[in-house]
Amino acid sequence: MKILAIADEESKYLWDFFEKSKLEGIDLVISCGDLDPHYLSFLATFCNVPVLYVHGNHDAKYQHTPPEGCIDIEDKIYVHEGIRILGLGGSMLYSGGPHQYTERDMRLRVGKLWFQLLRHKGFDILVTHAPAYQLNDARDLPHQGFKVFLKLMEKYKPRFFLHGHVHMSYNRNQKRYDKYMDTHVINSYERCIFDYEDENLQEHLT
Repeated sequence: MKILAIADEESKYLWDFFEKSKLEGIDLVISCGDLDPHYLSFLATFCNVPVLYVHGNHDAKYQHTPPEGCIDIEDKIYVHEGIRILGLGGSMLYSGGPHQYTERDMRLRVGKLWFQLLRHKGFDILVTHAPAYQLNDARDLPHQGFKVFLKLMEKYKPRFFLHGHVHMSYNRNQKRYDKYMDTHVINSYERCIFDYEDENLQEHLT
């Protein structure tokens, strides 16, 4: 299964210079937040596959202008062709805005998922906006990651963890790919295409 992961900045390659052929072979689109809802609707219209999303810390406008034709996976496990996808959007609380959470808030959100996690026997892809604590995050509070994401990976061992929020343009050391235990970690900034079954993922993303 070929997945297009996106976050934080609309891709001019896809939006401004669109050609339908650029989306050929894509089986699923996953947004990790902070993207124009019209951009997501545009992709949903032209790629004819599910477009899933979580909220970033700048996505308050989704309340009034939700991405049309897209699927909100916040606080739920969405199953696509047998692949279980868990969505937990938002960032660390830093200004009191919507989609911002303390570590305790995020732990409470995860705790409320116990029945879904039991029923689905875990999940295969964790989709968030913020990264995990000390795993591709930054030390300033707005860009600090959540410790509970590490716990989720340790307990359920998903194949992938997709996040955004920490732009790869921030500094030259920001990584597209990392690994935590058995989980492939991908920073979905702007756009990244990967194959769910790829055994040599690191070579194709770095």
